[in-house]
Amino acid sequence: MAEDDDTAHTPTDTPPDAPGRPRRRRRWLMITAGVVAFLLVATGVLLWIAYRKLDGNIRTDTATDKLLARLEAERPSRTVGAKGAENILLIGSDDRSGTNGAYGGEAGTQRSDTTILLHLAADRKHATAVSVPRDVMVTVPACEKPDGTRSKPALMQFNWAFELGGPACSIRTVEQLSGIRIDHYVILDFSGFKSMVDAVGGVEVCVPQAIHDKDARLDLPPGRQTLQGEQALGYVRARESIGDGSDTQRMGRQQQFLASLIRKVQSQGVLLNPAKLWPVLDAATSSIKADGGLSSLGALYDLTQDLRGVPSANVVFLTAPRRPYHFDSDRDEFVQPQTGQLFAALRDDRRITVRPPGSEPTPTAGASPASDGAVGTGPLASPTAGASPVFEGRTADVDACAQH
Repeated sequence: MAEDDDTAHTPTDTPPDAPGRPRRRRRWLMITAGVVAFLLVATGVLLWIAYRKLDGNIRTDTATDKLLARLEAERPSRTVGAKGAENILLIGSDDRSGTNGAYGGEAGTQRSDTTILLHLAADRKHATAVSVPRDVMVTVPACEKPDGTRSKPALMQFNWAFELGGPACSIRTVEQLSGIRIDHYVILDFSGFKSMVDAVGGVEVCVPQAIHDKDARLDLPPGRQTLQGEQALGYVRARESIGDGSDTQRMGRQQQFLASLIRKVQSQGVLLNPAKLWPVLDAATSSIKADGGLSSLGALYDLTQDLRGVPSANVVFLTAPRRPYHFDSDRDEFVQPQTGQLFAALRDDRRITVRPPGSEPTPTAGASPASDGAVGTGPLASPTAGASPVFEGRTADVDACAQH
């Protein structure tokens, strides 16, 4: 019997229901749960730190907000335009203070080197970006100057409004000439622009002819190439050494560059890769100054989501119709009734149709005279009821190199 017992059991055998096994299992479950809880807490802390960091990067232009609030009675009503549509003024400042002083010019002075009115449709299915020529002659309203005095309304180049009375003066000038209420504004200087381009890993452009421009610090061979921050800044700033030397062509290059930037940011390589997305977010939030309604990470995220949802084929870039100023060919003036029709269409939240720059307009039934070159009167001239304006422009899905 003893021999049988020795055969049936060994000293190392543990019955299936031995009390040690449940205890070990509970211990491992507790350890695993503790590790998961720690990782969740650590992740939450890191996300909170990241959010605070990005949110803290954004600068709020409280002075402009307060000034615009005081001048509310002089601005278009908030009820003007389609409910849910948003109009954002993007201002590229050529401020030469600080590190921007390396680009020459008088330190401490600034003008709006680039100004774009971005209209985001109420249905968020299309967007229109209108470049306002910097040299166009406009009536600038009375503005509060840096020394606290108030200027008188005067006819001058549009980009002088920014130097005269800062962003508030530029915003009110655009509102006056367009009848469009500016809901938000964003200011970006030279350094901020370069940081944005570097953060996305450069932006691809197509250079038809070699460019050699000492002032813009630009030396580029012809063909398709990817520009980094400093090169990109020179490319969008260059004027005399490229094409016919006009500001109109420069605005066209800026629009092509922005279209390429949009395609790059919308690509999965940036948006779905945390390693690439973080520097983009960090650069974007560090590079801008905005109004109080847009100067938070949450507000910028919502705006980004809205723009992401717009197909690139529905993102339209164009320049407000202009021609040489009749008193000075080195300046511009708006062409009417086209300019008035463009702004009226945006106020009504109607989609803008564009044809390639330099192409001949194609007459269509019910089309607006916006493509016939006719000259009208006031900047707020109303378009034909139900008309579909057609202007020279481009959409963000068009590859500039494919057109050469």
